[in-house]
Amino acid sequence: MSHPDTSAAQQTPLTARKSGALRGSARVPGDKSISHRALILGALAVGETRITGLLEGEDVLNTAKAMQALGARVERTGDFAWKVNGVGVAGFVEPKAPLDFGNAGTGSRLVMGAVAGCPITVTFDGDASLRSRPMRRIVDPLELMGAKVIASQEGGRLPLTLQGARDPLPIVYRTPVASAQIKSAVLLAGLSAPGTTTVIETEASRDHTELMLKHFGAEIVSEKEGAHGRKITLTGQPELKGADVVVPADPSSAAFPMVAALITPGSEIELTDVMTNPLRTGLFTTLREMGASIEETDVRGDAGEPMAKFRIRASKLKGVEVPPERAPSMIDEYLVLAVAASFAEGTTIMRGLQELRVKESDRLEATAAMIRVNGVKVEIIGDDLIVHGTGRVPGGGTVATHMDHRIAMSALVMGCASDAPVTIDDTTFIATSFPDFIPMMRRLGADFA
Repeated sequence: MSHPDTSAAQQTPLTARKSGALRGSARVPGDKSISHRALILGALAVGETRITGLLEGEDVLNTAKAMQALGARVERTGDFAWKVNGVGVAGFVEPKAPLDFGNAGTGSRLVMGAVAGCPITVTFDGDASLRSRPMRRIVDPLELMGAKVIASQEGGRLPLTLQGARDPLPIVYRTPVASAQIKSAVLLAGLSAPGTTTVIETEASRDHTELMLKHFGAEIVSEKEGAHGRKITLTGQPELKGADVVVPADPSSAAFPMVAALITPGSEIELTDVMTNPLRTGLFTTLREMGASIEETDVRGDAGEPMAKFRIRASKLKGVEVPPERAPSMIDEYLVLAVAASFAEGTTIMRGLQELRVKESDRLEATAAMIRVNGVKVEIIGDDLIVHGTGRVPGGGTVATHMDHRIAMSALVMGCASDAPVTIDDTTFIATSFPDFIPMMRRLGADFA
């Protein structure tokens, strides 16, 4: 299996220089979480699913290829438009070769759940970054449901061979951490089990899987559990029916041009169709607390997911404290929030970021390094990230991206308004989530060269 060569010879560095005001309107790519789930549920449904606005980044395309290898018919019908003819719940066939998920943590983990409820054996693999990420906490509950890990690397890492359950068992599972991936894997496996499968979360994580399961016809109930938690109950063995899905623009991708416009003097931009699911908008809440001018109009919804148009104007930001319970609703946005905090006046404290240590890289350390190398005082105390903003960023640093798309984009955003240019060592991995990022930012007026 071939993997991207990340040796120095293959790297493509890029430098962001201080730009003039950013202007214009853009639609960032479709939401990655919704794109993965639309393909997977379309493949588990009976009949045809039409998807518009699909994110055509490498991560999602790898999920599309996996669905095809598992027996679904998957076809691209136009720009960001796809058609899936599914095989029905528990209908996956054994693929002829290992499934290669590239860099996609979400794709690989959700598909493990979907495969766990089928009587087939599947090998999961990915690139060097994905091979280093922990999978044990995903397969633990799947083994309780009757699936078996036949082979894996140390610590349950990829490549991993999973034997699905012939007769999956419904379980009641309390997730050890707030993780939409663990919850989703259990629910997807639970589709094949008789009776009810229940997931209990102490902290509510993103609810995209529940909303989309409902959209495809599953019987699923979500209720409050304790102060911040949820109890989700799925009735097994439903007949899912093909459905149309409009994928909203990804709020995690919208975060980059949004912060760039806030920190670059004189900027005013519009971002259209951005998802406003309350479990994904922690960043917008935090930026508004910092003094950001962010207006929402044209609110509408599809497949259970609300979306709106955002107008963002350059703003003077101030330091704030971000509470730990907000982390699940903005876990991917802390990197670019740290950039906003670097340009704010005063100290920003981001609490409870332990989840960032098990992402594409140790994002907590990598974020601190990105800020530090550009002249801003930053510290990590336990799982808290503390940025001491002074209203300006000296810049001048070269940022190590560690094969992480979000570090690469965050550093380029920082360079839009820092005194001296900011360089990243490699742009290659930006394509995993936001293939159009560099041209789109240039269209808005960013100076990337």
